[in-house]
Amino acid sequence: MSLLDALFGARHRPSNLAEPVRAAVARWNAIEPDDLRGPLAAQRWLVVDVETTGLNMQQDRLIAIGAVRLEGVTLRFDQSFEVVLRQSIPSGTGNILIHRITGSEQTDGVDPATALAAFLDFARQLPCVAFHAQFDQTMLKRAFKEYLGIDFSPPFLDLAFLAPALVDDAPASLRSLDDWVGHFSIPITARHRAVADAVGTAQLFQLLLRRAQVKKIESAYALFKLANDQRWLAGLNRN
Repeated sequence: MSLLDALFGARHRPSNLAEPVRAAVARWNAIEPDDLRGPLAAQRWLVVDVETTGLNMQQDRLIAIGAVRLEGVTLRFDQSFEVVLRQSIPSGTGNILIHRITGSEQTDGVDPATALAAFLDFARQLPCVAFHAQFDQTMLKRAFKEYLGIDFSPPFLDLAFLAPALVDDAPASLRSLDDWVGHFSIPITARHRAVADAVGTAQLFQLLLRRAQVKKIESAYALFKLANDQRWLAGLNRN
C-alpha cells in the first residue's frame, strides 16, 4: 500500500480517483486542525454556502460550493472559492430560478471529485461557519463520502443560533439569513449564488465577532458553546 493509500483509507477510496485528487486528500489529512481554545482575535475561519437541487438533505444533490476566509474579524476578499459541480442531469426550472445556475452551467461544471479536491485545498482544516449550518454540513458530508470516500466533518458554527445569542436586542422575528442581513443592512449582490451568500454570511459573522469581543468572549470554543446553548434553548422553546 502506498503512503497516499495509507493516509486516504484505501478500503473506502473510490477506485477511479485521479492521482491529483488523491494527493489533495492526502494534503488535507496531513493538516493539523486549529486549536479552538486559542485567542479569538487570531482564529481563522472558513465561511461556507452551498447550492443544491433542493432542500432534501438525504436525496438532493450538491450543485455549487462558495466559501471565503476570515482571519480574526478581517474578511479576506482575496481568498474566496466557488465551484459548480458537473451534473449529469440539470436541476428543474424552479430550482434554477432560485440559484440562477443554468442547466448548461451545471452540465458543463467541474468533475465532482476534482471540484471537491480543490475545495479541500482551500478549506484546509479550518472551522466552518454557515447559516443553518446543518444543511451545508450534511450536503458536503454526503458529497465527500460519495465522490472521495472520506469523512468531511470539520466543526460547523451555526450563525442561526449564534446571532440571537449575541444580539440581545434583536427582534424575535429574525430567523432567516435574509432577515439578519436586512436587519444590519448588509448587501448581498447576487443572493443564492454560493460565493455571494458566503460573503454576506461572512459580513454578518464579522458583526457578531465584534459583539463577541464586547462580551469578552475569548475563543472559538466559547463561541461554539454559546451557539450550542442557544440551540438547546431554542429546542426547549419549541417544546
